[in-house]
Amino acid sequence: MTEPNHLVAVIGAGPGGICASVLLKKRQITDFVILEREADFGGSWRDNHYPGLGVDVPGFTYQYSFARNPRWSRMFPRGREVHEYHRRVAREHGLYSHARWNSTVVKEEWDDANGFWRLSLDDGSEVTARFVISAVGAYLKAKEDPGIPGHQDFAGHVLRPNAWDHDYDLSGKRVAVIGTGASSVQITPSIAPEVASLQVFQRTPVWALPKPDFPMTRPLQVGMALPGVGSLLSGLAHILVELALRLVYQTPRPLFRAVAPLFDKAARALYRGYLRGVVKDPAARRALMPGYGVLGKRPTLSNSFLQAFNRPNVELVDTPIDRIVPEGIVDANGRLHPLDAIVMATGYHLFSDPESYSEGAVVGRDGFDLGVFYNTERLQAYQSVAVPNLPNRWMLVGPYSWIGTGWHALVEISSTHAVNVIAAALAGGAEVAEVTEEAHREYHEMIRRNDQNIDYYFNTLNAGLRTYYVNSAGDMPYIRPTSLFEAQRQSRDVDMSAYSLRTVNASVEAVSA
Repeated sequence: MTEPNHLVAVIGAGPGGICASVLLKKRQITDFVILEREADFGGSWRDNHYPGLGVDVPGFTYQYSFARNPRWSRMFPRGREVHEYHRRVAREHGLYSHARWNSTVVKEEWDDANGFWRLSLDDGSEVTARFVISAVGAYLKAKEDPGIPGHQDFAGHVLRPNAWDHDYDLSGKRVAVIGTGASSVQITPSIAPEVASLQVFQRTPVWALPKPDFPMTRPLQVGMALPGVGSLLSGLAHILVELALRLVYQTPRPLFRAVAPLFDKAARALYRGYLRGVVKDPAARRALMPGYGVLGKRPTLSNSFLQAFNRPNVELVDTPIDRIVPEGIVDANGRLHPLDAIVMATGYHLFSDPESYSEGAVVGRDGFDLGVFYNTERLQAYQSVAVPNLPNRWMLVGPYSWIGTGWHALVEISSTHAVNVIAAALAGGAEVAEVTEEAHREYHEMIRRNDQNIDYYFNTLNAGLRTYYVNSAGDMPYIRPTSLFEAQRQSRDVDMSAYSLRTVNASVEAVSA
């Protein structure tokens, strides 16, 4: 029997990969490699460095529980600071020596005869590992094609949130931002003061709520550094999330269907009043008013996005785009918008899209293909991390995984589960751990039951809304409809009866019998 190059391979060096690697070391599992397509830790915070980038949750909720940071410069930290936080955690835990940079995994294939994964890299080389933790994240890659005819014909400069060209001088330029999502909400007010004109092309209005942001003064940082303060604040935030989750998925169906429309109606009334207070132009106010519920798309926090439309050089364009031409953008009314630069803030391919899983990319036992499975049977995974027929493999941001918190709490839950199963297998002398069909089926049936109120909110109350919470199959695998605290407990105390453990030479049927 051939031995693998490594005991564990972690794919990705973003927040999830860092978390999984730290937890492996805490369990004295040191034979692991981190395969990263770029050349540093940080994931999205490394790749994204556009103007105005920052976190949309308080800093005390956007950190690992094992690496609390009382020194954020603001209540809502900025992008470069968040990137450096992740690099610092990686340095302090000795992860750089485990990293293999510029290593893009293009195929994962299970070798059942030897009981390990063969990982094919884009340079033609291969890495083998007994266990694989996929930490590729939620926002897999920016959409190169915005779905607009002629997007490659533009003769001016194209800027993207994930590849911002800081050498390009926007001063005095005619600029358009396509999109009003989270990145646009941060970019638009950041560049508005320096450009000659800024046109923001809006397909769907965004909820841009006030952001309670402020500098973290030295006394506040000292207070945050006191023993237990960070944990207490994070715990209080988790209690609020827990109450909100339970309110959504545990409310009796008839009551939820009666109350949810009233909730959205009241929220819209309050927001309409807020718009009157911050946007001067009545036409812009009308165009910026969402016609859907506050939770239908990702709400954003900003104290400057809406206010940017009060500037004389900023125009909101809600006429649909017909095409892009060398000179600029032509809208559906035939109006040409001459431009020097276009910011393509048009979104990402997400973990929750079945189309993100291509055929042949992940092939498990007996030829099981994850891409085929997800595109025919819809997205699903036991505890959001494991799929039958994919032995020794876990994903840190899988179907039904976002639990309403910052991403660090999410990846700690999934990483803890994966590392605990690996440790249990090693302690018991097993070489292969695979979630059972029965455990997977029962878990997914529970998810579908708990998902009914969420399904009503998106597919009935806000039907037809284009939102990344709803994928092409009409499912909402972005959101985990369970208790946050129960998810944390289940990852700490993994139900090992949900897994079949065996040696390489033992047959699956013999173990399952």
